Amino acid sequence: MDDNILTAVVTGASRGIGRCTALTLGRAGYRIFLTYASKAEEAEATVREIVAAGGRAAAFRLDVSHPEAVTDFFQAEVKDKVDLHILVNNAGIVKDSLLVRMKDEDFDKVLAVDLQGAFTCLREAAKIMLRRRAGRIVNISSVSGQTGNVGQANYSAAKAGLIGLTRAAAKELAARGITVNAVAPGFIETDMTGTLSDAIKDQMLKSIPALRFGRPEDVAEAVLFLVSDKAGYITGQVLAVNGGMYC
Repeated sequence: MDDNILTAVVTGASRGIGRCTALTLGRAGYRIFLTYASKAEEAEATVREIVAAGGRAAAFRLDVSHPEAVTDFFQAEVKDKVDLHILVNNAGIVKDSLLVRMKDEDFDKVLAVDLQGAFTCLREAAKIMLRRRAGRIVNISSVSGQTGNVGQANYSAAKAGLIGLTRAAAKELAARGITVNAVAPGFIETDMTGTLSDAIKDQMLKSIPALRFGRPEDVAEAVLFLVSDKAGYITGQVLAVNGGMYC
């Protein structure tokens, strides 16, 4: 290992929640390894922002839906190279459609990225963390995985699966000093919600007691808490960041 700086791997960090999480962890003093699937310019811009603030960061192209690529990334770039302390499984896609119209390939692709990809990253990170007997893993789930959502059978299934994965992994890894938790955002102001019509946004807002959409910063701060020493006795939990949608 080249130094004693703790490293955080944040997947899908070129924009939105992932980008904000990478920036937040970078400001907290972690070296950031952020991954992206297609937005290279945005990923490099995030790296530059972290570095400009005095942090350390690097970006890596990685399609988490390919298990062999994930394994190669952790072997080539992480294992024995840096002191891996944090994994944030944020990479995700949506391919929305009503249930009876959903194509098999759209169902499979969402699960391959949002669930299988998270599992593979978690497995490879855990192999490294087990050797050092310490680590923090946070999976980004969704309110859709807790309540379901019309037109999102694939996404809801994947995000619900992440919750089950979180709880199973937490039980397996707790004795070795590794915590595994999930954050379940509600409606967050991202590129995804930005494309919605005003009518749909108004309807969504009516379901939020806080009467506003969440911000990526709201989710990032929840992640920062869960990876901190203050959350050392918290594992296998789902922290809902949703403005009270089902309080």
